[in-house]
Amino acid sequence: MNIDTIAAISTPMGEGAIGIVRVSGEDAIAIVDKIYKGKFPLTVLDSHTINYGHIYDPKSGETIEEVMVSVLRAPKTYTKENMIEINCHGGLVSVNRVLHLVLNQGTRLAEPGEFTKRAFLNGRIDLSQAEGVMDLIRAKTDRAMNVAMNQVEGKLSQRIQKLRQELLETVANVEVNIDYPEYDAEEMTVTILQEKGTFVQKEIERLLQTAHQGKILREGLSTVIVGRPNVGKSSLLNSLVHENKAIVTEIAGTTRDVIEEYVNVRGVPLRLLDTAGIRDTEDIVEKLGVERSRKVLNEAELVLLVLNQNEPLTDSDLELLKLTEENESIIIVNKADLEDRIDIEYVRKLAGNRPVLATSLVRDEGVDELEEAIRDLFFEGDLDTGDMSYVSNSRHIALLHQAKQSVEEALGAVDADMPVDMIQIDITRAWELLGEVIGDSAQESLIDQLFAQFCLGK
Repeated sequence: MNIDTIAAISTPMGEGAIGIVRVSGEDAIAIVDKIYKGKFPLTVLDSHTINYGHIYDPKSGETIEEVMVSVLRAPKTYTKENMIEINCHGGLVSVNRVLHLVLNQGTRLAEPGEFTKRAFLNGRIDLSQAEGVMDLIRAKTDRAMNVAMNQVEGKLSQRIQKLRQELLETVANVEVNIDYPEYDAEEMTVTILQEKGTFVQKEIERLLQTAHQGKILREGLSTVIVGRPNVGKSSLLNSLVHENKAIVTEIAGTTRDVIEEYVNVRGVPLRLLDTAGIRDTEDIVEKLGVERSRKVLNEAELVLLVLNQNEPLTDSDLELLKLTEENESIIIVNKADLEDRIDIEYVRKLAGNRPVLATSLVRDEGVDELEEAIRDLFFEGDLDTGDMSYVSNSRHIALLHQAKQSVEEALGAVDADMPVDMIQIDITRAWELLGEVIGDSAQESLIDQLFAQFCLGK
């Protein structure tokens, strides 16, 4: 591990009230003290204090910035190293000048996520908590933020550690049976293997039951709005976003490409895609848009299919109803304010178990019912994130599935009266896989890859 001192800007670039330059490392306080003028040197100040002063260029003597400097001494810091946070005026020039001065005093520009990586390597947090930090930054809804915050606080880690301890005790019991068979009846070891193995298996299953919902909260639900031209797809996008993001006209084919927007629907984050109307067309540009629409439709997790109440069902409508029957989808019969010309009973028959809702988007009617239907479809009306043991990370989900399989193989070996030393291999493998979730047995290349996804300065 590097023991040098790193620095980076930790606030978004651009105009703002405050910009923060963060410095971490054994020499952080001494280095910043070289360019700081205040009532007292930073090296003599107490930890966890914020101090008024100025940053100056020691070569020219020029005052660069008026600042508030936070002094944070190890080990009670984010990285468990000495840290300095220089609060200066927000703005591209101001923050960059301070950073360059800090770098010129012997620090190194931090890599993306390196502050959090040091927190992990120094034992302040485990790998799942570090990933929770990234999820916290990227959260699109309050509930997604709650999930990430509980992961940062270690609730998932605690459950994983408990399961690993159960497996470790099982392995220890097997070792005693192998090394000192005269002190431990094999029947008792087998009983312990069954009891603890079954307990771990059920606990992993409980965690995996939250995986689908947790992944949605973390990554957003890929949602596609489809329908033939001029049925109200762009109006629906605007209603859900509460903003005029898409151009709405009475001219068919106005939307020529896929429009993407994130939206919070009753705590469910949607990655909303408004598509070009699907129809046969000779327009080259519109034809490309239709092809893209068909592609994103195949990749969608939720489809909002819009029909026009003011017109009878067309061949294009019937094709879309058929095309989306394998998707999680909701049928929206729009333009309820106009004359009813659609055979709604036939639509319900074709929809099968899919919800069918009526809307008038020009009057903003039916949108609340649609939002509730989306929530109920994926969260059964209950989106409780109180204890937040949701598993939301794809890496965690894959590892939990593998660990569960190893435990099941061990239990199968017990039922087949396999020797306990053979069963131990699967139990140990499950213990190692759970360790990868929290980083106890993760490879260095994986750790580097995960932290490289962080923003600079975090």
